[in-house]
Amino acid sequence: MASSPTPILSSPHELVGTPTKSEPNNNNARPARRPRPQRPNYKHIHRFPLPLTVHPLPPLIPHNPLSIISVVLSYLTYFITPPQQEIYAAYFDSATSSIHVTDEKAIRALWEMGFFGKGTLSRSQPSWLEREKKRRGLLGGQTNEELTRQRRTERRELKLERARMEKVAIEQRLKAEAAARESGTTPADQTSAVLPTDSLANGAAVTLEKFSLRKAREAKLLESQRSKGKEDGEQSISSPAKEPAGKTVRFSSIVHEKEFSSDSVIVRLPEPAQVDDSVEAKQVDSTLKNEEHLQLSNEEAFFLAYALGVLHVFDDGHKAVVPPTALLPLFCHTSYYPSRSSSMILQPDDPFLVSYVVYHHFRSLGWVVRSGVKFGVDYLLYNRGPVFSHAEFAVVVIPAYEHTYWSETLERRAYCESKQARSWWWLHCVNRVQAQVKKSLVVCYVEVPSPASHELEQDSEDIGALLSRYKVREMLLRRWVPNRTRD
Repeated sequence: MASSPTPILSSPHELVGTPTKSEPNNNNARPARRPRPQRPNYKHIHRFPLPLTVHPLPPLIPHNPLSIISVVLSYLTYFITPPQQEIYAAYFDSATSSIHVTDEKAIRALWEMGFFGKGTLSRSQPSWLEREKKRRGLLGGQTNEELTRQRRTERRELKLERARMEKVAIEQRLKAEAAARESGTTPADQTSAVLPTDSLANGAAVTLEKFSLRKAREAKLLESQRSKGKEDGEQSISSPAKEPAGKTVRFSSIVHEKEFSSDSVIVRLPEPAQVDDSVEAKQVDSTLKNEEHLQLSNEEAFFLAYALGVLHVFDDGHKAVVPPTALLPLFCHTSYYPSRSSSMILQPDDPFLVSYVVYHHFRSLGWVVRSGVKFGVDYLLYNRGPVFSHAEFAVVVIPAYEHTYWSETLERRAYCESKQARSWWWLHCVNRVQAQVKKSLVVCYVEVPSPASHELEQDSEDIGALLSRYKVREMLLRRWVPNRTRD
């Protein structure tokens, strides 16, 4: 007897686990998407690119003489009552060789105006206090870290569901081919054939096309709706159970009241004293202390203290302010591991000097510069900031010894080669990682001056003249893909 023909899909987009016609129509509807939480107005929060107080002049219109008067009045107002620039305080921690900001106002200002620093108890933005309040139920909604964690968990579960569905589809396909070989018939279209199976819920159809996460999500929601409908139907059909005679214990849903009945005696326990939720929340909110502070890198702290002049860095004892002329040798000595002695002479290729030149260079061009250690590079360049978009470029800093001083002797040449040594495999791995995360790799060569000129500028204590001795050369690398570069 010939076997019945295998049913064919009417549409290639038919979902796995589609309910049959005998099921109610409410299961056929596509599950509604969850509304996304309202995002903060980042354009208004981060409207200032740097923590500076800016007072723009009124527009000057040549054919309008009154505009000249407004410009003159603004100048007079500025000279009579000059605005005060906000100065933020930080302290240097010798244990971690980094700068810490503990004032909440300064933390908020430095993060919102330029994305400086990193929260010590957060991934990037200092949001530990907000997350702790939401964890205790004092605030509504979810933080960015919680949403990311929830999204990753859901995606992991959907991938497991997709793998299970693909495994079941392969098993059913093998069974269909074995049955076809035994009966001597071949399915007309094996690529789009489906087989009803009892292993899936309610005889769901299994296809051979690759299952997407969207299909796995919808199949999971439909299966949960069916299981819930079955439970409701069983509860409505089943008769209420009789209470057993003797001693019974009853608890309410809120467990505020307990009744113990033994024969005809009912004992009621006293209700606990009710506490107002708002009063309790206020008490917990008042006792909750912010344990997080902002951690600045040495390059960020020196840029804020020297280039912008908005940061005062105190020493390890929180007693005296360290001026920028003393911060530079301090950061240069601590850029080595272990830290060098303060009596040693600064070298022109100190790691801090080379990295700060690149940081100052890109910050001056308007880029938001962040650490790129998680992608194996030195810096990440953002167009506006990490809350608006991903980083566009990844920067690798390499010192370049182009001055004739570094090639005079064999020892100096060997020293320069050891500083510049990078293998081809290292470059290939870094470039491949950046291509995977859709970032362009930028190799920054910093031309190091000779030690003689470096010591001359160091003795004059002119940081601007010292930094002007360095030059930055940028080179953009892209991974060569044959399919995209064909003639």
